Amino acid sequence: MPPLPTYTKQPWTETYSEIIDVRSPSEYTEDHIPGAINLPVLDNAERAQVGTVYKQDCPFTARKIGAALVSKNISQHLSQHFEAKGKDYHPLVYCWRGGQRSNSMALVLTQIGWRVTLIEGGYKTYRTYVRDRLEKIPEKLTYRILCGLTGSGKTHILRKMRLSSFQVLDLEALANHRGSLLGEEWDNQPSAQPSQKYFESLLVQQLQSFNPAETVWVESESNKIGQVYLPLPLWEKMKQASCVEIQVPLPTRVGYLLQEYPHLTTHPDFLKVKLEKLKSRYSKEKLREWYQLIDTQQWESFVENLLEFHYDPTYYKSMQWNFNKVDKVLAIPDLSDNTIENLLNSLLKNV
Repeated sequence: MPPLPTYTKQPWTETYSEIIDVRSPSEYTEDHIPGAINLPVLDNAERAQVGTVYKQDCPFTARKIGAALVSKNISQHLSQHFEAKGKDYHPLVYCWRGGQRSNSMALVLTQIGWRVTLIEGGYKTYRTYVRDRLEKIPEKLTYRILCGLTGSGKTHILRKMRLSSFQVLDLEALANHRGSLLGEEWDNQPSAQPSQKYFESLLVQQLQSFNPAETVWVESESNKIGQVYLPLPLWEKMKQASCVEIQVPLPTRVGYLLQEYPHLTTHPDFLKVKLEKLKSRYSKEKLREWYQLIDTQQWESFVENLLEFHYDPTYYKSMQWNFNKVDKVLAIPDLSDNTIENLLNSLLKNV
């Protein structure tokens, strides 16, 4: 006799062959368990169709239409995705509330003979777990903030630190944004930033991987990175943490930024559009000056001027309000591999 599906409210305590989110693609895009794949039993249009019939016509008719669509879609998944799965395949399946959509998929899979686990309460159970973790995990970790003016290579240094066994919380990578006016990831466009909910899912996954006995290094971000916000418990702990400030010569900073943001010099119109967002803060004369430097391709002068009048004052103001516990200042001549290696050795000795 085929096994029955099993239910769990704590799916994160077990390991599965695969995690399957059977919700619609739009629901999946907004948020899902990291690592889950999307095998919708109703796509976006089908879900809207069934919902409309349910509300405006007849729930019974809606269930008949839904059952036909679900059966068709599960059949397609069986002939494509599940065809090569072996006898020991053990998936975790969930939908919005652990109701008909996930149960429909689980019933078919168990009839084949696979062991299937369902999340009791579905995605909503998982989301409650994420909110709980975001309240509790930040309090258990000790943070150290890496500070420095824009162009000091903080993100580059943090990535080198991660390769050298430091625990690093790379918030910009999780948010898919560089965390500044010009910080959107050009290749992906701003829409590629995760939703707030999925950012929090990724954040929980990262925080849970840390050893509470060791320091977690974080860049001196604001509480908003692009369009996503840091959870308040994490933000408050970051503001209480001690800081290490990196100081780099201005010419090195200018060169680093031109190297890191090549799309700004190859797409000057895009750059001007970004600068338009500053028109409420700076005079028309200052904006015209920046535009002229762009038009004449005086890139070093443009970046230096933008640092002097925009980024550096913004940094000092942020440090004064948010990260005022600088207990160590490290001046480095450049951002070469040798210099950063020496910097990391210095930090290791003082952790």
